[in-house]
Amino acid sequence: MAELTNCPNCNEIFVKNKFRDICQTCWKEEEKAYETVYQFIRKRENRAATMAQVVDTTGVEEELILKFIKTGRLKLTQFPNLGYPCDKCGAIIKEGKICKRCAEELRKDLDIHSAEELRRKEIERREKHATYFAVDEKFRRR
Repeated sequence: MAELTNCPNCNEIFVKNKFRDICQTCWKEEEKAYETVYQFIRKRENRAATMAQVVDTTGVEEELILKFIKTGRLKLTQFPNLGYPCDKCGAIIKEGKICKRCAEELRKDLDIHSAEELRRKEIERREKHATYFAVDEKFRRR
């Protein structure tokens, strides 16, 4: 469903929808920037360009280039030296949201949590089924 909102770039009021999160004017500017970047990296001699080289040559901000990559408009398989930062540590990656090192660290943390959870449940189970005997002193004397 469309909603009325302010453009995050220029603060102009526009109708936001699922296709665009910026106003028409800013969208046209982004399209021009995309064409500039794409025309640059499409050339065979520029396919191995780094992010810094693309930014310097095209004049397009790195955040906007990252937006093109994350939305799938620029395919990283064709450009070996381009990437985007891992959401956790900032290392440059080409797919997913986090790098392999952070994913492995997260997996280990989850394994530790699962093991602790199993141990806690086992302790609760033992305590629940434990039998306690009360000693009554008057029965002992007999």
